[in-house]
Amino acid sequence: MAIFVHAVVPGITTDQYDALNARLQQMPGIFDGCVSHACVPTDDGLEIFDVWESEQHMNAFAEKMMPIAAEEGWPASPDTPRVMRVHNHWVPGAAG
Repeated sequence: MAIFVHAVVPGITTDQYDALNARLQQMPGIFDGCVSHACVPTDDGLEIFDVWESEQHMNAFAEKMMPIAAEEGWPASPDTPRVMRVHNHWVPGAAG
């Protein structure tokens, strides 16, 4: 079952996000199960919006990503991302 994940990440800049993302892009298979991803800068940091094929896929990603984020200086967030079941997801113009 697909899930939607909304993470609020205060105090992180787009430069910090870009550095982490560059490292993650070098890891084959780390994004397995990720249907879509968006990162939005806010006045306080970042908000991240993902759709994953399953919670298991998201958890596998998080287990690999979190140590690298810590190495990049991302503080541990006291808030866990909001995870919701997806009823429907589609991309305009995509074959389906």
